[in-house]
Amino acid sequence: MVTSTRTYASGFARVAPAPPAWWSTAAGLVAAVNALIVVVLWLSNESLSQLTGAGGALTALGRLTGLIAAELLLVQVLLMARVPGLERSYGQDRLARWHRWTGFTSFNLMLAHIGFITAGYAASDHAAVLGELWRLVTTYPGMLLATAATAALCMVVVTSVRAARRRLRYESWHLLHLYAYLGIALALPHELWTGAGFVSSPLARAYWWSTYVVAAGSLVTFRLGIPVWRSLRHRLVVSHVVPEASGVVSVYLRGRHLDRLPAAPGQFFLWRFLDGPGWTRAHPYSLSAAPRPDQLRITVKDLGDGSGRVPWIRPGTRVLVEGPYGRLTRPAYDGRPVTMLACGVGITPLRALLDSLPGPISLLYRARDAHDVVFREELDEAAARGRVRVGYLIGPRASADSWVPVGHRSDRLGVWVPGIAQHHVYVCGPDAWMAAAIRAAENAGVPRERIHSERFTW
Repeated sequence: MVTSTRTYASGFARVAPAPPAWWSTAAGLVAAVNALIVVVLWLSNESLSQLTGAGGALTALGRLTGLIAAELLLVQVLLMARVPGLERSYGQDRLARWHRWTGFTSFNLMLAHIGFITAGYAASDHAAVLGELWRLVTTYPGMLLATAATAALCMVVVTSVRAARRRLRYESWHLLHLYAYLGIALALPHELWTGAGFVSSPLARAYWWSTYVVAAGSLVTFRLGIPVWRSLRHRLVVSHVVPEASGVVSVYLRGRHLDRLPAAPGQFFLWRFLDGPGWTRAHPYSLSAAPRPDQLRITVKDLGDGSGRVPWIRPGTRVLVEGPYGRLTRPAYDGRPVTMLACGVGITPLRALLDSLPGPISLLYRARDAHDVVFREELDEAAARGRVRVGYLIGPRASADSWVPVGHRSDRLGVWVPGIAQHHVYVCGPDAWMAAAIRAAENAGVPRERIHSERFTW
């Protein structure tokens, strides 16, 4: 590990291309239309004619809940497939929240599907519910695989509950979460072999096969194909590692044709360092300086097993990358001043943005201790050149709903930065602190569309 630091001079700074304005509306409209198609296909299968008896009504409702659950499972896949248009339109933090909500909704509908179908078949056959469930699992084609799929999805949902996630290491949770893909794959045969929509309706078969192909194709293309292609094309390797602050290091990487890498300051990648066991698990780290044609830099804080081994990565280690992602980038410049609010290692994407945003910039940087301040030398040098006005806020937070440390003056942002209501405001740090900082910006009169933030907790 290199023991000396040096200022990182930017060679060029991209501006992230803005997504077309119609993307957000179009994506939501497509999701709504697909939900409507599912209901129409269910109705066209004469499901209403089965609502005359209790058994038929329960079975019909079971089919509908199963179809909607399957549709939402595929929506989940698309939300996390890293589709560029979706990423740029919504941001990965919002997509992750929708992914979580969609997952729990799909799971509840899947349980309803199992319950309605079993109860409907039991009522029609005049059989006990548990006995009917056993018969369905053991005699119907594909049902053993569907049972295994249910078990896999149950495991994913249980470990995704916040209380359970807090007890799991990120690496363990991420590995368990991959079983969702296995659950989706195992559920497909029973839909093909016993699903009324597949068996009796060519139109429904065409629709469902198309949605599966689109979801699987997006996953393979954007989660596997493009990352592998970029990793092979740019051939990133670790150049050297530099300590920045207590428990924080910067990793400098070199590669080929990095000027063709579509990365902008403020974005992040998912990184895999090929240095031994654990390389298969990707970790999200932001660029901490504007990308150069011959070099990238990321800055990492020791927060767990994956980040804990970063300081010991040897020069020459090969690196696989997935990305870039994120919307915490420079907007179309409209001449307004810029204020940045950073906390802890949240300074990293904002430090990169300093290379692309025109000055002067006001930066308020909170850290628990003076030893935790990252890029002190670079920030002081930028301040000496007049590009940025830096205020260091050192100490523990005054309270859970405050963004300033104990002992500092007013937490009203307008007192710290006069005229901030006219600024663009960038915020990055731990979730609770970011929420307090965003509230302070809104209370100071900054419109929400000029407050730029991104959450990196998944």
